[in-house]
Amino acid sequence: MSEFEELVDAHYEPLYRFALSMAKNRETAADLVQQTFCIWAQKGHQLKDRSKAKTWLFTTLHREFLSHARKSKRYSDEELTEAVAGRLEATEDEADRHMDAQRALDLLGELDETFRAPITLFYLQQHSYKEIASILDIPIGTVMSRISRAKETLRKRMTAEPASAPRNILQIQPDTLKNQHG
Repeated sequence: MSEFEELVDAHYEPLYRFALSMAKNRETAADLVQQTFCIWAQKGHQLKDRSKAKTWLFTTLHREFLSHARKSKRYSDEELTEAVAGRLEATEDEADRHMDAQRALDLLGELDETFRAPITLFYLQQHSYKEIASILDIPIGTVMSRISRAKETLRKRMTAEPASAPRNILQIQPDTLKNQHG
C-alpha cells in the first residue's frame, strides 16, 4: 500500500465527518474531502514533518470549505422565478449605484501600500490570513486589522460619491446629450 493510500485510509472518515459538520450536505462534504486529498497529492511533498499531515489535511479542508462557502454566497442554487429575478435585479441596481469595478481598482491603487498589499493578497490572490502574515512577515492580527481598515477605507470612498458612469443609456438625461452634441 502506498503512502498516499495509507493517508487516505487513516484520515478519510474523520475528514468526511468534519466536512459534513460544516457543509451539512453529503455530496459537498465528499467533494471537499476529495479536493483536500487532491491538494495533498499536489503539495503534500512540501510538508517536512509527516507527523503533522493530519493537521495539514484538516487545515486544508477548512480552507476549502471557506472558499466553497464564499463561492456559494455568490452563486445560488435557487430556482429562477419572477420573485427571485426581482430580488436579483434590485441587488444589481444597488450594486451598480455603489460599485464601479474600474473605480474600485483605482481606489485600491490609491491605498497606502501598508493596506493595499494585504487586501490584494486576500481578495485578489485568495491567500489566507496565515499565508499573508508569512508573505508580509507580520503578525496575523496585524493582517486582519489592516484588511479591515482597508475595507472600511474603500467602502467610505466608494459610497462617498456615486458611481462614475450611468448604469445604462436610459439614465442619461436628454439635456446632457444636447449639451454635448449641440
